[in-house]
Amino acid sequence: MVGITGFGAYIPRLRLQRATVVDANKWANPGLAALAKGERSMANWDEDAVTLAVEAARDCLTGVDRAAIGHISFASTSLPFTERQNAGIVATALSLPAGLGALDVTGSQRAGTSALISALESAKDTPQLCIAADKRQARPGSTQELTYGVGAAAFSVGADKVIANLIGHHSITEDFVDHYRADGAKFDYFWEERWIRQEGHLKLITAAVSGLLERTGVAADAIDRLIVPVMSRGTPAGVAKATGIPADAVADTLQANCGDTGVAHPLLMLVAALEAAAPGEKILVAGFGQGADALLFETTQALSDYPARRGVAGSLARRREERNYIKYLTFNGLLEMERGMHAEQDKQTALTALHRNRDFLLGFIGGKCTKCGTLQIPKTRICVNPNCGEHNSQIDEHFAEKPASVMSWTADQLAYSIDPPAHYGMVNFEGGGRLMVDFTDVDPDAVEVNMPIRMVFRIKDRDEQRGFVRYFWKAAPAG
Repeated sequence: MVGITGFGAYIPRLRLQRATVVDANKWANPGLAALAKGERSMANWDEDAVTLAVEAARDCLTGVDRAAIGHISFASTSLPFTERQNAGIVATALSLPAGLGALDVTGSQRAGTSALISALESAKDTPQLCIAADKRQARPGSTQELTYGVGAAAFSVGADKVIANLIGHHSITEDFVDHYRADGAKFDYFWEERWIRQEGHLKLITAAVSGLLERTGVAADAIDRLIVPVMSRGTPAGVAKATGIPADAVADTLQANCGDTGVAHPLLMLVAALEAAAPGEKILVAGFGQGADALLFETTQALSDYPARRGVAGSLARRREERNYIKYLTFNGLLEMERGMHAEQDKQTALTALHRNRDFLLGFIGGKCTKCGTLQIPKTRICVNPNCGEHNSQIDEHFAEKPASVMSWTADQLAYSIDPPAHYGMVNFEGGGRLMVDFTDVDPDAVEVNMPIRMVFRIKDRDEQRGFVRYFWKAAPAG
């Protein structure tokens, strides 16, 4: 039986307080006050769909032999590159084998569930990794600015050690245009909410769920958890009522403390459901966008032995309130701030150098001397051990998952940073190796020597002249 063999999730640490957004915009739109409760996830300035995907996949692949993965699919409607395979960047950052297939899935809000269906259908032949992530832009002062969130979810699927068997799936395709974003546009354009709910969500999702129940022969009252990733009030309950699924099976949409994470949201909610589920539960998850997908899983006994990970619950618990609306606008490029002379740099990336050094720059791979065992990063032709100095003796050593700590650090107010001060310093890796790196996600005045850190894949900088994003690894607090 094919199904889910592992899961992981990532929600950024920052939580933008909705009341802050409402206070800044209620002079123009008093109606926003109805959405002032709670908080939404907010990405740091150096996060995008690719970096979110890497973090969710790392969570999913904890303790997994990555060499066994034969294909990776990456679903998003906010991909940083229109023509460059974004899944390939993620695969390299994860140090997945070069001999695997990779696919970007985009163009619809149900790209996440569609990618998962495709991965499950192909998993009979080779283990698959399916990731969904979104960092969508919203026009300042809009309803979407308050309801959107940022996040990612990842699943490994296959036929071995399955924790949730796929019972069946059903899809409906219909060009129902509830919203769209034209080529080159920055923001989505939405139609009237009540019409979307009545003609779109309730009709299409209900039809997909009903079709799935009929196809699989599973009774509606046998469903333990129903996942409908729609934020409009009453819609998930309306789908449950229309299909005969018990009202108490409707899953929390995570609107209160996360927000709608777009393509990732049905899969993020599925991760949350699996975290709370017991063996033998039936979980039905729907995806909506130019039609609807519906997938039905049944958890197995293997779920009770599945190792704990950060997942959705851990990500939500790891939070920091953000009440600076100007910072949110600046981080998302929605406000043109004066950056000063220090920001005036040509950041062209030499693509030849990027390719030659891709294992280090994207995969964070260093070296281990086969003669003396010294670890070092980056890898060089000569061992850095002064008592060795052997030439061409190093083999690849993966540093991304190694525990590390701060050896020295600086908070620089003079160097340009979109989130000053710029924190950077030397970090020591457990077992050997050290490197000067940038820090991210740090609290002011909270960095200290010997502080545990973990390496995270982030945006290093952007070449705004040519539209290129350069990635590297940074140090973040381990907690």
